[in-house]
Amino acid sequence: MTLPQEIIRKKRDGWSLRDDEIEAFVAGLTRGAISDAQASALAMAIYFCGMTPRECAALTRAMARSGTMLDWRKADLPGPAIDKHSTGGVGDVVSLILAPAAAACGVYVPMIAGRGLGHTGGTVDKLESIPGYVTQPGKDLFIDVVRRCGCAIIGQTEDLAPADKRLYAIRGMTATVESIPLITASILSKKLAAGLDALAMDVKTGSGAFLPSHEEAQTLAESIVSVGAQAGLPVRALITDMNEPLASAAGNALEVGVAIDFLRGKKIDRRLREVVLCLGVEMLLLAGKSQSAPEAERTMRAAISSGAAAERFARMVTAMGGPVDLLERPEKYLSRAVSVQAVYPPRRGYVAKIDTRSLGLCVVKLGGGRREADAKIDPSVGLSAIAGIGTFVGDDAPLCMIHARDQDATAAAANTIITAYKIEDEAPRRARSCIIAHIGPVEIT
Repeated sequence: MTLPQEIIRKKRDGWSLRDDEIEAFVAGLTRGAISDAQASALAMAIYFCGMTPRECAALTRAMARSGTMLDWRKADLPGPAIDKHSTGGVGDVVSLILAPAAAACGVYVPMIAGRGLGHTGGTVDKLESIPGYVTQPGKDLFIDVVRRCGCAIIGQTEDLAPADKRLYAIRGMTATVESIPLITASILSKKLAAGLDALAMDVKTGSGAFLPSHEEAQTLAESIVSVGAQAGLPVRALITDMNEPLASAAGNALEVGVAIDFLRGKKIDRRLREVVLCLGVEMLLLAGKSQSAPEAERTMRAAISSGAAAERFARMVTAMGGPVDLLERPEKYLSRAVSVQAVYPPRRGYVAKIDTRSLGLCVVKLGGGRREADAKIDPSVGLSAIAGIGTFVGDDAPLCMIHARDQDATAAAANTIITAYKIEDEAPRRARSCIIAHIGPVEIT
């Protein structure tokens, strides 16, 4: 067997690794036979030298097989298991709407979601603002809820792709997080381990995205689609705009409220609806539930407008331990901040540009995200009524409402928010589409 240091040397010098070398290294990483120093060295070598799609697919498969592999065929689902994954953003509450909507269209959605990372919000953190909702259930409960409700959203379990979990932590300490091959393998290994039939991918770009430049987002989307195909997982990807918050609120309980309003038809943000529908179209096409994009969109719209998606969401929440009447009485269960205050711009005009990352970090500083890995989140804090690009603001039209623990936190947040907005005299010419590009799937011959 090739020594770990020789595998590191080979990649450091720009050579491609064989499948068996990658598998041996990942096996050693899982068993603890590979040290943190060796894993760091290989991560850095990959960061600088890259990986071919074949190498990345081998790394993906090896990390997926490092722990439990779910098999939905044994659950005897009457339809395909399709998930959606996002690279993260601000006000991105898509998963809470899309999973039950797709389920109402006959797709089974076993969604294994993440927590907030940096300035981006996490779906698991949002769900934990619902009293009683269990985000770390046993495998049997997870499978049962997916079978009965059509969807279940949970957090990553300890035995799912453990090699990725260890390598991910090491990447965070060694400035190798931005490596496209390592991002690709990290995302897809967990999805392969989850036993999916296909994946819809949302790669965000813009001021609030993990990868702000369009070129980086395009490269990542193409990598995920290509490697997914080589690893046996069909992927359809969208590149979507994150130059402003996707919904009109950011913060855990506030975003759950946005999702409930959307599902009940009370208030639907235009940009959020566009992304939900477009990702839903990709899921239905992957599942073979629709023969064309227009047909898939009509099906998704009907699932939402009829209340079928809301009913699936309510069933999922109850099955995962949450309140039976959350949709009817969200104000009873979703915590509210002590201080709620409007923040106004220094001048009247139209919103021309937003530093969306700053708004996300503002939510983190309010207590709605983690500054340290084990920090406790306050689900009640955040921003609501967020003014988007093109909105008129002034002394009677605020930039947003701040939900905070106290007045000091409110004042600090107000300063950050004012700085994040650029106001001009004239409105932008027209609203931009959230959907920048469609990629995949590809066939491997």
